[in-house]
Amino acid sequence: MLKSLMVAKAKDELEQELVDKEAEKERYLAENAPLLQTSGMSLAELQELCRELHVKIDVVDEERYDIEAKVLHNTREIKDLNIKVLDLRGKFKRPTLRRVRVSADAILRSLLGSKHKVSMDLRANLKSVKKEDTEKEKTVEVSDWRKNVEAMSGMEGRKKMFDAAQ
Repeated sequence: MLKSLMVAKAKDELEQELVDKEAEKERYLAENAPLLQTSGMSLAELQELCRELHVKIDVVDEERYDIEAKVLHNTREIKDLNIKVLDLRGKFKRPTLRRVRVSADAILRSLLGSKHKVSMDLRANLKSVKKEDTEKEKTVEVSDWRKNVEAMSGMEGRKKMFDAAQ
């Protein structure tokens, strides 16, 4: 519904604009080209009137020619500038970006500048794990799991787990 209202409003405005243009044209013609009253004029007066009209036509033609020349000059200039812009775009092709590996220290140096001595050794903050400890945990007890389940079942098994935790 809103769309149809907008279309109707635009149609009304377009019609009003055409009417305004026509009225402006009529006003301009009435002002600059009054109606000719040729009845009752002698041959000499008609010839003089034709000479005046020819002079006015020549002036208007000169103005039209000058305006056309300016328009042609401007369109050529616009085309030349567009060609220059396209040439400049073509000369400077953007390189394909490559993935670069940068260390944390290099990133901090680039962000903070070379004055700051910030070292970010991420590996120093990690826990050290001994290989021997992991091997001992693996070989703790590999026995029959059914015996372990039977031993831990019932109240005795819970008591064992409670005692082991303390």
